[in-house]
Amino acid sequence: MEASSQQVPLYSQYMLNGFLLNPAVAGSEGYTAINLTAREQWIGLKNAPGTYALSFQTRVMKKSHISRGASVRKRKSSGSSGGKVGLGGYVFNDRNGAVSRIGIKGTYAYHLNFRHSQLSFGLSLVAYQFRLDDDLIHLLDPGDELWLGTHKAVFIPDADFGVYYTAKNYWAGISVDQLFESTLKIGDSGYDRYLMERNYYLIGGYDFELNRDLIFSPSTLLKYAESGKFQADVSGKFYFQQSYWAGLTYRTGQTIIILVGVSYDKFIFGYAYDIGLNSIMKYSYGTHEFTFIAKFGDNARRYRWLNRF
Repeated sequence: MEASSQQVPLYSQYMLNGFLLNPAVAGSEGYTAINLTAREQWIGLKNAPGTYALSFQTRVMKKSHISRGASVRKRKSSGSSGGKVGLGGYVFNDRNGAVSRIGIKGTYAYHLNFRHSQLSFGLSLVAYQFRLDDDLIHLLDPGDELWLGTHKAVFIPDADFGVYYTAKNYWAGISVDQLFESTLKIGDSGYDRYLMERNYYLIGGYDFELNRDLIFSPSTLLKYAESGKFQADVSGKFYFQQSYWAGLTYRTGQTIIILVGVSYDKFIFGYAYDIGLNSIMKYSYGTHEFTFIAKFGDNARRYRWLNRF
């Protein structure tokens, strides 16, 4: 008998933190940003998948922005030059039944600035640890030699690479993860050739300014695995006064995703509710994903053309 499942974490709010999918995003906005994402899949099912991710990214500036006060009412700001290097880090815990994966990434990105756009390249070095939970595995034969020969924890290194382009009203990127296609040896025989296949991601979006307060932002995420599996997220969001948003996503495989969020000062809160249009909804209460982002630093004077979020 043969079984298959997703090898990498799944995120519904990819447009809020593209760094989770593309290392070239690290530092592309000029902000220092901390992102926390919690995703609980198929609520109501025992031992259902869940993902928890914490990421950090920043831009290494040549000079900091200095504000010099000429008077209480009028302030004069000195110029600031942005550096070309972005740095990032990403840790996550992805569990799926008896199998869990803890990962850590360190990212270096390089940004080429043009007059009204930016082209970025990024490379991540990655380390994973896979674990099997004995307490969640029940064997018909407790003395099964195949199971007794498995390794309950396996460590593998890997790498990700991406390219990202941003302009005033649109953005696009392409990336690939698990470049090394490492073989995961979880057993002495039988389960000793589990391949970590490459996954390719294409993301992009465009902002249509409908009026002074309302922006419509369609976006898409295309994912292709070397095994031939394909998945697409097609999204549409409305932003009101650049502080509130709501939208919908259709994911191939019969899933509708409701997106809502709010931005206050330098803090962003996002929520996604995945509704499966298949038989699994008879047994679960859907999937919930929460995102919190804190951004520090002022990039408004340096990068006026960048996306709001």
